[in-house]
Amino acid sequence: MRGIARLAKELGISTGTVSRALNGKRDVSEETRRKVLEAAARLGYAPNQAARALAQGTTRSIGFMIELDPETAASSDYFFMGVFDGVQSVLTRHGLDLLVLPCPTTQDRYQYLERFVARGVVDGIILASTQRVDPRVDLLQSVGIPFVTLGRSTSGDGYSWIDLDFEGVVNTAMDRFVSQGHSRIAVTLPYGGVNFGAVFEQAYRAALRRHGLDFDPHLVFETRRNEQAGYRLVDKMIALDVPPTAILLIYEVAAIGIYRRLAELGLVPGQDLAVIAFRDEPTVRFLEPSVTCFSVSLRDIGVSIAEAILAQFPAHAGAYPSGIVQKLCHLELRAGKSDGPARH
Repeated sequence: MRGIARLAKELGISTGTVSRALNGKRDVSEETRRKVLEAAARLGYAPNQAARALAQGTTRSIGFMIELDPETAASSDYFFMGVFDGVQSVLTRHGLDLLVLPCPTTQDRYQYLERFVARGVVDGIILASTQRVDPRVDLLQSVGIPFVTLGRSTSGDGYSWIDLDFEGVVNTAMDRFVSQGHSRIAVTLPYGGVNFGAVFEQAYRAALRRHGLDFDPHLVFETRRNEQAGYRLVDKMIALDVPPTAILLIYEVAAIGIYRRLAELGLVPGQDLAVIAFRDEPTVRFLEPSVTCFSVSLRDIGVSIAEAILAQFPAHAGAYPSGIVQKLCHLELRAGKSDGPARH
């Protein structure tokens, strides 16, 4: 344990009190301030300059923390590039810069973020890959730095977030499948504790109930973000006593592997297995038959994120008087030929 959290534990007070004492806030008693400063000196932690920079907004930079993983790089996922474009387009108008903070898989995400907060490298933080329970949210709220998350979390309270409308995607896809006569509908979920996986599954279960269909855990598959995952998934599905006739993919790149394996088995997407993918990406755009999927403006997402964080700065609140922003970004269905009527 290092940084503000260590000081708080050492003194038996909250991280918020430690942060306010280091920032020179008036709502902290002189006795508490003295103890915090003495403990900081004794433990070799001296964030005073960084804290002042954060409080005054002097770095003129906003940090965007993302998590690096081999699958994201290998899948040519351009999601963040589109979002970055939208964020920077807003920040540039105010003379601010976007700094990408890539956290490697070998690094603890909490410690990584804490280090940047303590150093005062940026005036505000944008968090991606939010976890179902995410201590980073609690950290940012405790130190009082402006922040917004790309994705929701059960951690924290009353903070700004922008997220994709996963519930809307699942409802639209499930309604489409059921209207085509499908009742054995599989779904894929991401590995790990990312919150959108839990949201996706909850919406899937709710849609099944709404259509009077039973939930079958054998139709829920955790997958990686790569083509091989889709390839292996086909064998898992056809090995079931009653295979599904349709599948909703959280990672669209898996459709490449599904198409390949189905072709090897003499089966056809859209006829022998209905497929709907989450997002429209270049990696699947030219598959035949064309993939039914959903589209969203990544740039608009970035714009919403930037406006949500600028609304928390007094200097920009007049231009962006939104206060706390909690927004779901709608995705439009793009009908292809990969999802057809169920064969009985």
